[in-house]
Amino acid sequence: MSTTTSSERTKLGYGLHEEAGENFWLFGALVTIKVSAEDTGGQYCLLDVEAPAGVGSPWHVHHDEDEWFYVREGEFEVYVGDAHLTVTAGGFAFGPQGVPHTFFAGRDGGKMFVGCGAKFEGLLRDIAEPASEHVLPPPPEGPPDMGLLMPLAEKWAYGILGPPGPPPGR
Repeated sequence: MSTTTSSERTKLGYGLHEEAGENFWLFGALVTIKVSAEDTGGQYCLLDVEAPAGVGSPWHVHHDEDEWFYVREGEFEVYVGDAHLTVTAGGFAFGPQGVPHTFFAGRDGGKMFVGCGAKFEGLLRDIAEPASEHVLPPPPEGPPDMGLLMPLAEKWAYGILGPPGPPPGR
């Protein structure tokens, strides 16, 4: 166990093994913070997302932060504005601020890195469940409570436009 603080390790550089980081359960996915907002002085965060088939984010928009997706394993369906992309291992997608987007894992699930502004980490901490170990959560019992989710998202400059899955009407 290291006693190096986050600010010290960022000055020195650091490495993490695949399962290392702070783990959360969010919408049926395992989300691990690899680089935190604290590590970057509030500039951005890097997340490792593992999702079973069909699991992903709500249709949403970032009012003042971009988001990018790098698929490491499996496949993800990514919608950015009017574009529908099937992104496989080694593929990349970009969701600019102000453009609605969503993603969900393909038929065999997948793993990807997600990079976004530091505000998303604040939202994650408000809405996700801390995971005591690096394992997928049990399947969600239903869609998220949009009445609870929407005001928390607005607090962090995000807009929730629809439930997880493809954008409404697609």
